[in-house]
Amino acid sequence: MKGLTKWTDTIVAIATPPGLGALGIIRLSGSEAVGVVNALFPSKDLAKQASHTLHVGFLQEGETVLDEVVVSLYKAPRSYTGEDIVEISCHGSPYILQQVVHACIQQGARLATQGEFTQRAFLNNKMDLAQAEAVADLIAADTEAMKQTAMRQLRGGFSHDLDNLREQLINFAALIELELDFSQEDVEFADRTALQELITSLKAKISELVSSFKLGNVIKNGVSVAIIGKPNAGKSTLLNALLNEERAIVSDIAGTTRDTIEETLNINGVLFRLIDTAGIREHTTDVIEQIGVGRSLAKMREANVVVYLFDVQDTDTHAFQQQIGLLEKDGLIYLPVGNKADSKPLASLQKEYVHDDIIFLSAKDKTNIQQLKQALYDIAVGGTINTESTIVTNARHHAALLKIHESLQDIDAGMQENLTSDLLVLDIRRCLHYLSEITGRIEVDRDILGTIFGKFCIGK
Repeated sequence: MKGLTKWTDTIVAIATPPGLGALGIIRLSGSEAVGVVNALFPSKDLAKQASHTLHVGFLQEGETVLDEVVVSLYKAPRSYTGEDIVEISCHGSPYILQQVVHACIQQGARLATQGEFTQRAFLNNKMDLAQAEAVADLIAADTEAMKQTAMRQLRGGFSHDLDNLREQLINFAALIELELDFSQEDVEFADRTALQELITSLKAKISELVSSFKLGNVIKNGVSVAIIGKPNAGKSTLLNALLNEERAIVSDIAGTTRDTIEETLNINGVLFRLIDTAGIREHTTDVIEQIGVGRSLAKMREANVVVYLFDVQDTDTHAFQQQIGLLEKDGLIYLPVGNKADSKPLASLQKEYVHDDIIFLSAKDKTNIQQLKQALYDIAVGGTINTESTIVTNARHHAALLKIHESLQDIDAGMQENLTSDLLVLDIRRCLHYLSEITGRIEVDRDILGTIFGKFCIGK
């Protein structure tokens, strides 16, 4: 990484989550990692052992035995960080782990900061910046779709796509730069027709990546779904049916739910955050209920999808049409759901409530719940997720891609206006800058790196 000084000291951190466990792992990285552990491991001279080997013995600080451990050696450059790495597998007592870390610090190591192991891997060219960010996504993955998307990026799929685009653009940039050296000769080395075709192709590819961010955001952050409706429409019963557990209190008393209740549901590998809201009615003298209604309306406007639940036994179909109109006026994505549909024939309901997308179900009997789940998935995703294709999940990448697309449009416009090579090459350089910014091929500001790696857990 150009412009950034690589660390020369040795760091140590607990790599396993806090709390009791059968095992706990402590990691060290740096030029003195082997020496630090060697001073605490009298069973064997680790400096003389081969890389990628395991060694069992007692860890001691002076005459005090700290624990019986397994020491794993990964010597530079064949390690995660590109430096010497030592991992100590101890028993999972937090007290023992802290004792071992303290002993390593006494031998000259220092505590690692958040994400410092992965940041060292990036600075030592073991991975690019996009791959490093994928490490954090993989650690945080709580669905199959998120895991597969992060794995593809970690394997370099996204970086490979960008490198291909960058390589093609660099070839043309080099030829145009060459033209500047022969400006007095009035010659063209770069085929303008081929460049035009390339720019058109690149714009299409970048547009595809930009568009994938909508799905990527769904995969990474999940979909918030607000369940709204009148009191006693069955919102809490529906939440329980979707979760297949008694999560919300169900009662015949109107206004039982006073505050929002949030739970998560995994549908086809995508996480949905279900929000059971207080029943919305215009006139209530209960101050607590009024606060709950206010929060319900706020959650409704913030949600990605609104499930408008209504009781089909309610004969006031005007209120149904009015609520649909308000949802459409606010520009919200919504799904109308008729509850207690077991009380009337389906044909009668379809005639009574005129709307193409209504799902009729019985939350109490759990009928058509699967249909509702599929409808939610279709609204959020719109089809099967192909994790083998590149899906942009990172907001930083999305912002850079938008700038790349803007630069490509400027290049395109410049060619249409027959701009001279010296002006055209400025737009190409700008485009290359943003392409390289994603993978970290150019110098990245320390504050940006701090923000990226500051989101990691300590020990990774």
